Amino acid sequence: MLRTLDIRDMLIIDRLELEFQSGLNVLTGETGAGKSILLDSLGFVLGWRGRAELVRSGAEQGEVTAVFDLPARHPARAVLADAGFDETDELILRRVNTVEGRKTGWVNDRRASGEMLRALSETLVELHGQHDDRGLLNPKGHRALLDTFAAHDALLAEVRTAWSAMSKARKAVAEAEAAYAAAQAEEDFLRHAVAELDKLAPEVGEDAELDARRRMMQSAERIRDDIARAAQVMGLEGAEGAMADALRWLDGVSDAADGQLDEPLGALTRAMAELDEASRGVARCLDALEFDPTELDATEERLFALRGLARKHSVAPDDLAGLADNLRDRLMALDQGADRMAQLQAELRALQVTYDSAADALRQSRAEAAGRLDKAVCAELAPLKMERAVFVTELTDAPAGPDGRDTVAFAVAPNPGAPAGPIGKIASGGELSRFLLALKVCLSERRDAGITMIFDEIDRGVGGATADAVGRRLAALARDGQVLVVTHSPQVAALGAHHWRVEKQVSDGQTISTVVPLDSTAREGEIARMLSGDTVTDQARAAARALLAG
Repeated sequence: MLRTLDIRDMLIIDRLELEFQSGLNVLTGETGAGKSILLDSLGFVLGWRGRAELVRSGAEQGEVTAVFDLPARHPARAVLADAGFDETDELILRRVNTVEGRKTGWVNDRRASGEMLRALSETLVELHGQHDDRGLLNPKGHRALLDTFAAHDALLAEVRTAWSAMSKARKAVAEAEAAYAAAQAEEDFLRHAVAELDKLAPEVGEDAELDARRRMMQSAERIRDDIARAAQVMGLEGAEGAMADALRWLDGVSDAADGQLDEPLGALTRAMAELDEASRGVARCLDALEFDPTELDATEERLFALRGLARKHSVAPDDLAGLADNLRDRLMALDQGADRMAQLQAELRALQVTYDSAADALRQSRAEAAGRLDKAVCAELAPLKMERAVFVTELTDAPAGPDGRDTVAFAVAPNPGAPAGPIGKIASGGELSRFLLALKVCLSERRDAGITMIFDEIDRGVGGATADAVGRRLAALARDGQVLVVTHSPQVAALGAHHWRVEKQVSDGQTISTVVPLDSTAREGEIARMLSGDTVTDQARAAARALLAG
């Protein structure tokens, strides 16, 4: 519910604060007093697109603040949660428009985009009038209105679930077909590449091992002679034999040297042990350098094969094994592709049958609901002096989608024998107002909870008993909620629970619009003015009292 509307420096309003109530809120005033400016200002803070220049002349910026009460489970709470805003029982919207045209919005003191404000407005306010392109006159929303009236949420959910599953299956079929076509295009390459890789059977790390072995064999012949000569010099015919002789000779005379040879003998013994270890190491190296000359050829041949295949596929040699697995999987997918596609297509056909069945059931429910809605609207038109008018909810085929395969449009024929046509194009101003009101009354039982309905001069072109019928229906709509109506009809104004008069004054050469709340005495005078014009007569006051008395 809209609780307060604070307007500063917008058009001809300098400062205005309104406190609205539940029930039927009526705004009256002479033509040009500024009633439309209130709606423009409310539309501005709700993010609606409207006038380009809104800032009052001489002001640097205009500002509008709207405060809404949000009961539990109000749909605006879901919008706030989806956008990362904290839930709250009070929603404060504020928007500023600079004289340069820059607009900035806030939701509960957090910056918010115009898109965010518009998303919230869809859950907060409904505007209805002869120039309404957001509500009942917009054929894009007629299907949703019929679905709301039909209350077949379970059927609609079933269609949406079936559509989602079918869309996923259709995507899977398309992806499988594309993959199969791509695999077919490279089938010859895949089979040749896999055969070539399987024949070579590369292993991770093999390139480094082969390269090291190849380098060792290439250098073996060059270094082996030097190592052999070193082994010979270190052996019995060389250093080892000489050291053994020295050790034997010194050991034979050590007793006679009074211990002076003990230390040299120990050192020589240790040197003999080190020399023996070195000799064994050199021998092992010589054994390792022994190789079959054909092994070098085989090693080089495999190394070159690995590197050549790696260059061919633009990968590192160590990645050849993984590449082989990948290509083998692709080849297997190709071999199994036809079966896989047949399976997916069968699943898609089954899901299509499920969707068609659900969509047919939804179409039948819509058709039944359309008949009930047509009867209900026509019943509402009779008290509005349009008992001979025809209202028709037309269902036509539409491309399949998540909401079924139906297009819904409201058509009317104000006069007998005339063909029905779009509601926004066929009816005159007064007729259109009554069609819209009758339709809204029929839809009101299932409207969103907590939404504020605004009717902008929906009673234009009607008077007398018809205007009274309009007012009583507006009052009925407001019984469990909040309705704001801008009206020139005294019959409608008299049925309001709360009444404001919009006035225009000139002060210091500037035109200012103000809004005055009316008590019972002031209401009588305002309704009398609406009945008689500038000169309020006693008869007009008596008629006003009669209207207020009901």
